[in-house]
Amino acid sequence: MDSEHVRRAIGEVATAYGLCKEPSNVAAGGQSCPLRFRCLGCEHFHTDVSYLPDLEAYLADLLRSREKLMSAFEADDWARSEAMPSEEEIRRVRRLIYRVKTDLDDLSAEDRAQIEQAVSVVRRSRTVMLGMPLVGQPLPDVRPWRSA
Repeated sequence: MDSEHVRRAIGEVATAYGLCKEPSNVAAGGQSCPLRFRCLGCEHFHTDVSYLPDLEAYLADLLRSREKLMSAFEADDWARSEAMPSEEEIRRVRRLIYRVKTDLDDLSAEDRAQIEQAVSVVRRSRTVMLGMPLVGQPLPDVRPWRSA
């Protein structure tokens, strides 16, 4: 079982909502996505039930962004259309959430409880940092009279 996990981990890289198996992106450690990190539209992307809360939060964020852009901002049409979440992306996220929830509903109560327990363990132990690394404030110079 452990060797299977290691074998799978070599051929995939973590994304915000699942895993990517696109070879050039995996070889670059997740830093070379040809689709510019539009994972939900890629055939190399897959997810599981442990990402369900993230997918639901992402859908809510897409819907909020769409509403804000449609009502609050004065911007050129090209800028608004570039920033606007596409209807297809929203549809795809909704469909993915629906599929995961439907698969969960098809399970027995005992199987669902086991899955929920496993998901809570996975979510606690998941240590994926996406985005910019945090940089702390510089330490104060204790000897300001010295030159660097």
